[in-house]
Amino acid sequence: MEEFESNLSADTMEISFGVNGDTRFKVLLLNIYKCYELMIKDELLLPNLENDIRDILLLNYLNNNEIRHTLNFSNFLFDPEVPENSGRSDIKVQTYDTFQDTKAYFIIECKRLDGCAYLNKEYVKNGVNRFTTSYYTSYYKLNAMIGFVVKDIDIDENMNKIGSFFNTIENNRLYDSNHISLKLYHLMMDFSKNIEVKKYEFT
Repeated sequence: MEEFESNLSADTMEISFGVNGDTRFKVLLLNIYKCYELMIKDELLLPNLENDIRDILLLNYLNNNEIRHTLNFSNFLFDPEVPENSGRSDIKVQTYDTFQDTKAYFIIECKRLDGCAYLNKEYVKNGVNRFTTSYYTSYYKLNAMIGFVVKDIDIDENMNKIGSFFNTIENNRLYDSNHISLKLYHLMMDFSKNIEVKKYEFT
């Protein structure tokens, strides 16, 4: 993340995303990644369940006031499982803009990845496609997905397996994809060493 961090600083964040919103959104993603790094540092043992991993990230880190102030993203609100058009978004991110326009927010969709075809297909079918159809709205034409990597895999290689539409920003960490009417960022979090393996599961 060194190159990513050198190009972005949380101090550059402004209230409105009307101008240079793409850069400011990447700053937000950088801070979310820092929360992931805190999770790794805390040596958490996590269940192999998407919603449980998301809830721990959101409740214990993104909505932890001490962490919010330390990482300088206290001007965002993170809400889980919010009704959104035809479904429910994993994480709704509200900004100061939301106070002026209730439709002005970001959506982050979370999906597990293990290098296998099934979850790779789910990442597109019930992840990417939710943004490229009317399933989710996109006020800023800019949203993100988080991949919870639950097995020890080559993440960059797996992104190539998922599809050819990803652009690499940071190998094994951050990617983006451009679609007809919007842009998505893809933030990878490698929890492969933190996933609790039950007796009946095979590694």
